[in-house]
Amino acid sequence: QVQLVESGGGLAQAGGSLRLSCAASGRIFRINVMGWYRQAPGKQRDLVASITSGGSTTYADSGKGRFTISRDNAKNTVYLQMDSLKPEDTAVYFCNANVFSASGFNPYWGQGTQVTVSS
Repeated sequence: QVQLVESGGGLAQAGGSLRLSCAASGRIFRINVMGWYRQAPGKQRDLVASITSGGSTTYADSGKGRFTISRDNAKNTVYLQMDSLKPEDTAVYFCNANVFSASGFNPYWGQGTQVTVSS
């Protein structure tokens, strides 16, 4: 069974930085796209950034120039460096990965990590 475990959330002041990590474990053969999504209270879950196994990245407009996604394929881990944080970045951040495992090709989600940015 594949699991995604996130870490690195917490409280930051506006203008500060946080770095999120998400490690995938289990009988993994290959991971294609990995990404970060966020969901604020009462709102839908939206894409923040994604990265392919080859390193191609996509960013939502909200994070362009402030957030950087990266991954370590050897460790099956994806990172999200968040700089110049704003109060509107406050949300639960979820890791997502498209994984080819012993169970076939499936999307998986982490449990979420809270990011709170104070003004």
